[in-house]
Amino acid sequence: MPDTPAVRLTGVTKRFGTHTAVDGLDLVIPRGSLYGLLGPNGSGKTTTIRMIMGILHPDEGSVDLLGASDADEVRRRRVGYLPEERGVYRKMKVLDFLVFMGEIRGLRRAEGRRRAVDWLDRLGLAEWADRRTEDLSKGMQQKVQFIATVLHEPDFLILDEPFSGLDPINQDVLEDIVRDFHSRGTTILFSTHLMHQAERLCERVCLISRSKKVLDGGLREIKVAERRGVLAVAFDGPEDWIRGPGVTRVERVGDAIHLLLTDDAEPQEILRRGVAAGAAFRRFEVVEPRLHEIFVRHAGVDTAADAGVPRAARVGGVR
Repeated sequence: MPDTPAVRLTGVTKRFGTHTAVDGLDLVIPRGSLYGLLGPNGSGKTTTIRMIMGILHPDEGSVDLLGASDADEVRRRRVGYLPEERGVYRKMKVLDFLVFMGEIRGLRRAEGRRRAVDWLDRLGLAEWADRRTEDLSKGMQQKVQFIATVLHEPDFLILDEPFSGLDPINQDVLEDIVRDFHSRGTTILFSTHLMHQAERLCERVCLISRSKKVLDGGLREIKVAERRGVLAVAFDGPEDWIRGPGVTRVERVGDAIHLLLTDDAEPQEILRRGVAAGAAFRRFEVVEPRLHEIFVRHAGVDTAADAGVPRAARVGGVR
């Protein structure tokens, strides 16, 4: 049914021994949306996706996929899933592998072959069609697996850390393909711990940290609601006033310094503090926060640190 969401999770919990990987998660993914499931590594994203795919079963709660009574058949024919763990049949030739994967998902062999040839040409892999997949580089193998994920033109596409390990050029190519699928009405669930990628792609996001949902909604609406929480400042003079009451985090962004504020912080009080310390301001502005700043504000987790970004790059030398 068109009004039924692509996915509905109700009170979903998954435990592994004494560890709770997902804790009471409620989640609704509208049909046709490009939805980001975001959070640092180990937050519960992949476990959630595996429950949607039926690889794992929740200990509590329910998972509804495309409103279907036969979820296994839906997953096979109408869902494309690119898992975080990459893998191809290494001894198979590239084209044979893709045709085989298409057949598993219900494509006739001739149609699967036609689509596979088109995709290999589109992603610059045509000359590798008759080579074994083990002969390909890691990035090439990843593109082949991406083709296998989308070959049957799924209604619902799940991409778990899809750009990990790709160079910037190929990241851009795959991002354009994701946008193309979205423009045709495909529902896309995109999981990542890299907030800048989600900010470029997603319409709606769910932020999870330590197994729990901390924020969920339209990206534009979330940014508007969070706008009061970030100050952009540029000034000459001393810096010791920056880290004080009302400021939870300091980060250099371009030619400005962003101050992440507490809920009760008053920007004018921070301005007075800076002036009293001798700062000569060139800029003092409440700005729309980046998704990374919103996540840090709500989850208290530094996703840049989780991604291995050096501290100096995150704070720009501001102490």
